[in-house]
Amino acid sequence: MEVCGTTCMKLSDGFSNLVPSVLTFVFWGIAFTIFIFALKTFDLSFAYAVWVGSGIVIVSLIGILYFKEPANALKIFSIVLIAIGVTGLSLSDLIR
Repeated sequence: MEVCGTTCMKLSDGFSNLVPSVLTFVFWGIAFTIFIFALKTFDLSFAYAVWVGSGIVIVSLIGILYFKEPANALKIFSIVLIAIGVTGLSLSDLIR
């Protein structure tokens, strides 16, 4: 949901387009609600890192593929490192 909200922010063009502007708040509201419930089950450090890290990876890919943002080797390498970090955090939470 956070990824949808962030994508709608871009599509809202500085809140000048009504539908994406409204959807930004709807999706972010849903994302925060889900996150609050996730915190009942997961540690804050794990939940936040996975939420933010996975959001960065997905939003970066949307930026590159949909919005045609430039991508170079360093950007791709950095996205891969973040994905590896999120995976590592996910696995570390399973090993207690």
